[in-house]
Amino acid sequence: MLSPHIESLIFSADRPISRDEILDCLEVTFETQVDTGEIDQVLADLRERYTEGPYAFELVEIAGGYQFMTKPAYHATAHTYLRQSARKRLSAAALETLSIIAYRQPVPKSEMEAIRGVSCDYSIQKLLEKELIIISGRSETVGKPLLYSTSEKFMDYFGLKSMADLPKLKDFKGPEEEIGEAPSADEIQMEMSLDRRAVAEVLDDRDDAGNQSGDNGVSDRNEEE
Repeated sequence: MLSPHIESLIFSADRPISRDEILDCLEVTFETQVDTGEIDQVLADLRERYTEGPYAFELVEIAGGYQFMTKPAYHATAHTYLRQSARKRLSAAALETLSIIAYRQPVPKSEMEAIRGVSCDYSIQKLLEKELIIISGRSETVGKPLLYSTSEKFMDYFGLKSMADLPKLKDFKGPEEEIGEAPSADEIQMEMSLDRRAVAEVLDDRDDAGNQSGDNGVSDRNEEE
C-alpha cells in the first residue's frame, strides 16, 4: 500500500516534494517500477481526506510539488506563533526590494534603487541569505551588472503555486500599497556606518593636506579663507 509511504515522504520533506521525487524514492525503496497513475490517485485521496476531515492542515499542491500546510481557519493562530518565535523576519525594506524583483525580474540593483530611492545593498544581501532571490545572470548594458530573480523558495515562502499567482499590479490602489517606506533600523545603521566611513576618509584626506600645508608655513584656516 503506497499511501502511508507517500504520506511519510510529504511529512518528512522540508519543502514541497514533486511527484517525480516521490516516484524516484519509491522505486529505489521497493526496487521495482511504480505506476505514476497510482501515485496520482494516492495524492488525490490524501488531498480529499485532509481537506474534508477534522484536521488543522491539508495537502496543498504548491511550487511544483506537494506539502502539508495549515488550513486557512487556523492561519491566525499559526501566524501569532511564528511572529512570536521568529527572530529574523523580513523588514519592510526587504519586502519592498523583493516585490520589485518579483514583478520586474530579472532586474539589476540600479533599477531597484531607482524605484525605491535608497540603497538596496543590505536588503539584497538579506534576501540572498534567506534564499528568496538568486543571481540569474548579467545585463548586457554598460558594466554588465548582476541581474536578480526570485527563487523556488520564494514561491514556497509566500504560498504560491506559480508566479502567475502573484497579485496583478492593477489590483493595488491607494498610498498604503505604494513602495517607499522608510528603511529598517538595520539598514539605517548600515548606511550610517558607510557614511561615517566616508566622512572619516574625507577628514583623513584633509588632515593629510593640512599637515602638508603646515610644513609650508600656511595654516588650514588661512587656506580656507
